[in-house]
Amino acid sequence: MGMERVRTGALPSPPRESPLLTDGGWTEVQRLPEGRTRHIRLEGELAQLFRERSARQAAKIIRAWMVWVVLLDVVTLALNLLLLPSQTATAMFLPASLLLPAAISTAIFFSKPRGPRQQFSVLLGGILVILLSVALAGVASGGEFYERHLTIMLFVAVTAIVIFPVPLTLATMVGVGAIFIYLIFQLRNPMIGPGSAIAGSLFFAAGIMATLVARRTAIILAQKTFLLELRDRKRLADLKDANGRLERLARTDPLTGVANRRSMMATLEAYWKNGPGGLEAAMLMCDVDDFKRLNDSLGHAEGDRCLVKVAGIIESSLRNDNDQVARFGGEEFLIFLPGCDAKTALSLAETIRQRVEAASFPNPASRAAPVVTLSIGVATLPLDRAPKSVDDLQREADAALYAAKREGRNRTRVCTHGSSANQT
Repeated sequence: MGMERVRTGALPSPPRESPLLTDGGWTEVQRLPEGRTRHIRLEGELAQLFRERSARQAAKIIRAWMVWVVLLDVVTLALNLLLLPSQTATAMFLPASLLLPAAISTAIFFSKPRGPRQQFSVLLGGILVILLSVALAGVASGGEFYERHLTIMLFVAVTAIVIFPVPLTLATMVGVGAIFIYLIFQLRNPMIGPGSAIAGSLFFAAGIMATLVARRTAIILAQKTFLLELRDRKRLADLKDANGRLERLARTDPLTGVANRRSMMATLEAYWKNGPGGLEAAMLMCDVDDFKRLNDSLGHAEGDRCLVKVAGIIESSLRNDNDQVARFGGEEFLIFLPGCDAKTALSLAETIRQRVEAASFPNPASRAAPVVTLSIGVATLPLDRAPKSVDDLQREADAALYAAKREGRNRTRVCTHGSSANQT
């Protein structure tokens, strides 16, 4: 069973769901939605991020639109051949066929991620060819189809402007191109005069302009939604980060940085709840010898530094991330070693005791040595014993610790199977 170690050092932040932005970018994310919606302008890294986020959705919409245009064109050509006079249908066929390669190639192009400039150029070129194809089909057939197809061409342009989530510049160029094509062909329309051609173009230009205004509003609203989403995700990430820090603080001893008693008890209870059967385990109870005398002789500040250093030595001596150490009392540390036999537990206890003594932290008033030393009690749960409770194992470790204290301190006492052995 894996258990989490509480480590010293900087608190790790949880992975943020929100995209990485500079401080200036996050400032804009906070500022822009607070102002008037119509004043929202995305620039720099925010504009780049917005393009990246919307590119995939835009590509899907463009591909779907192109596929439907192809299908409608094929159906229209087939119906023309069936319903219209052969001369009229034949005249329409070639210019109307120009739409197919333009739409198909554009759809294929947007099936893979491309650069913004490439997308801009290909989409603009594809739409203009489609519009020109629709217009030429009417012009080639003449008569009632002349102006009808020009109107259809404008309708196609309007649907592209409305549906495509593209920059306003591109939408404007599509609208201008459509009006230009309409005006040029209407000026050449033998059925109407120049005045009517210009008046009709101005009328449709007004409609295109209204559509572009709506497109601009849609873009701004999409950008505002994007900003609000970024802001909400960052706030959620910050909240998770703060909750993680609070949880970490609730489980950590504020002086030494190792786990506190509450965290250790939760770990032990979880271990026993899941059933330790089939697993060995050991518990080490460590106590700084004559710690009160250290505080009295050198001061509490030196006592605090001693505890921090001892905690660091213990933590660095543990075998792996499954082992856990906690400050259990004033100068007591409890170490839990899941999957550890008696021999390994004794060896680890001796390593910790020797390292603390070798560090030579001063404790001139100690009765064990003029340096800081540890007394350690060891209790084990071997495979051939029925699982006991956490309290039972802890009581054995405590008993072994007090035995080590009675025998002169700075030593390890092991308690197994209700008996005990000394290790100096």
